[in-house]
Amino acid sequence: MVKPLPEVTRLPTADGLALSVETRHPAGDPVLLFAHGFGQTRGAWAASADALAGAGCRCVSFDSRGHGESDRLPDGQYHMDQFATDLITVALAQPQPPVLVGASMGGLLGLVVAGEMRPTPFRALVLVDITPRWETAGVERILAFMQAHPDGFADYAHAAEAIAAYLPQRRERKSEDQLRPLLREGADGRLRWHWDPALLAGVVSESERYQPRLIAAAAKVDVPVLLLSGGRSDVVSRDTVNEFLQLVPHARHVELPAATHMLAGDANDAFTREIAAFVGELDRHDAPAGAVAG
Repeated sequence: MVKPLPEVTRLPTADGLALSVETRHPAGDPVLLFAHGFGQTRGAWAASADALAGAGCRCVSFDSRGHGESDRLPDGQYHMDQFATDLITVALAQPQPPVLVGASMGGLLGLVVAGEMRPTPFRALVLVDITPRWETAGVERILAFMQAHPDGFADYAHAAEAIAAYLPQRRERKSEDQLRPLLREGADGRLRWHWDPALLAGVVSESERYQPRLIAAAAKVDVPVLLLSGGRSDVVSRDTVNEFLQLVPHARHVELPAATHMLAGDANDAFTREIAAFVGELDRHDAPAGAVAG
């Protein structure tokens, strides 16, 4: 049987941009909304979204503003609150409150929205290797990679080499087909990353100042929460996880020992299984008295 292609649409934002939104199994239930990390695209979720859509879920992913196929701000003035508002827009466009699966930046935005907005637009949160306070060295490593090639790459092989050096735990190098959605060809013929370089000035400069707000928001989250962390992550540590579990005592934590900060890419099968199990528990918890879970 041929797997149906995801449905890609354009969703307008409150300030006039358009987000590229991808939906798998539109009639599925429950709804899972995937929010990627800084510098990523909706493609980071493809394998997990395919599997979970195949299990009956409606799986929605999108490119954040300034990333992938979503619009960029003409003035380059990006701020975290814009991203949070976009996340709310996508969530409210769903037929029911979704389970948010947020990696890194996507998870932080989910925490802010879930903690500050009433009623929350989410049924539950899955935080992917992120906590309100993070390890600065790990974030600096990510930013160093993003800043390392301002003039782009001569070809796809050069880009694949750079990614392989950044992610030495990955056995296979990315192919040209895999890299094409991540790069744009400029007027000079050079290949540059899909994200707007102006993001580095706006969002990054705000991130440290955002931490007190994140901590306050986390303490107010009242929906079910699953924190998935990588045993080899340099962004989340035992200390940051313990602090988070004190802030959100009802949260459940699962560590994937072999994974780094890039959980979905490093240990996709285990990552997907944990999400499926968490969603299954939500369904059983919400089932009417006397109902038999399928």
